[in-house]
Amino acid sequence: MGVRPLDLLDLDDLLSEQERDTRALARRVADDHVRPDVARWFEAGGAPVRELAIEFGKAGLFGMQLSGYGLGGSTAVSLGLACMELEAADSGVRSLVSVQGSLVMYAIWRYGSEEQKLAWLPELAAGRSIGCFGLAEPDHGSDPTGMSTRAGRDGDDWILDGVKTWIFNAPIADVAIIWAKAEKGVVGFVVPTDVAGFTTRDISDKMSLRASSTGEILLDGVRLPDSARLPGARSLMAPLSCLTEARLSIIWGVLGAARDCLDTALDYAATREQFGRPIAGFQLTQAKLADMTLELQKGFLLALHLGRRRDSMSGPLRPEQISVGKLNNVREALKIARQCRTIMGGNGILASYPVMRHASNLESVLTYEGTSEIHQLSIGQKLTGLNAFAR
Repeated sequence: MGVRPLDLLDLDDLLSEQERDTRALARRVADDHVRPDVARWFEAGGAPVRELAIEFGKAGLFGMQLSGYGLGGSTAVSLGLACMELEAADSGVRSLVSVQGSLVMYAIWRYGSEEQKLAWLPELAAGRSIGCFGLAEPDHGSDPTGMSTRAGRDGDDWILDGVKTWIFNAPIADVAIIWAKAEKGVVGFVVPTDVAGFTTRDISDKMSLRASSTGEILLDGVRLPDSARLPGARSLMAPLSCLTEARLSIIWGVLGAARDCLDTALDYAATREQFGRPIAGFQLTQAKLADMTLELQKGFLLALHLGRRRDSMSGPLRPEQISVGKLNNVREALKIARQCRTIMGGNGILASYPVMRHASNLESVLTYEGTSEIHQLSIGQKLTGLNAFAR
């Protein structure tokens, strides 16, 4: 048997011992708590998220890149490697960690009050509470500047009205980060989901990310005290910075899905015989495997470069830098999944193999937290100095 795809260039030599240990921990968690049942969860259209959250919390996977409040204070690269191992099991499971740690917890950690941080960060880190991040709306996905959700003052309180959709974990969340337009701009709130006027609807007929929970949030006259507002969030740049933080997890995570597909195709090709010999020995198969391995390694080096830059900076990466990573790595991971399916022929669509599940999941990852087109325009704007977004 030959080498594994990421071993071809000895890329492990670029990682510290601590980073390799974090990766090994995440791989054990995925092997013990996800892989044995994920195909069944995908078919059933749901996973035991609360049970998984507790296990992930024990392993310190939530908000591990954040410091203080009992959090891990680890590196962005370590978080990325953990996300790669989790997404090698399933994209929906990795999304749980990204949404909880890099959207919900990061929003509170960066923009919240001390009271909010003390109340929520330890609970979210332990997995005892589940969070969701309410930005996207039915008519405003790629263009959050047009959001319709409104926050108005009523004495010392705020009243929230609106609808959020495609919100990961919404049907089961204990707390929601809700973004709304107010008189002086975009504001964010930490909203307990049991407050009056807050309801959710499960989106159950999806054909992708089925081992996860996704839904709509309906806000009908939700009354909140001013203490629920994120005091450090004063414009749309606040939720966008949270997305920038979370996209780094995606850039790493999709490499796990691609690697799992490639490992599966390699093992399959070594044992599947046609015309009297393993198909791994045919030139066309080897050309596919070589090209996919090349893209996987390039994606890893890109993710590592961005992770190292993030760890050397005091703040998030520039949006166009994140756009390069998400555009390339998600697009190439999806191509790898599709190509691996061709190597496996009809068997590639069976649930007993992970390839078709990964390909289906990656179709969603291609869209959420910025479509390919949005990231192309982000890069194009930086290259030309011209804004091509519709106004």
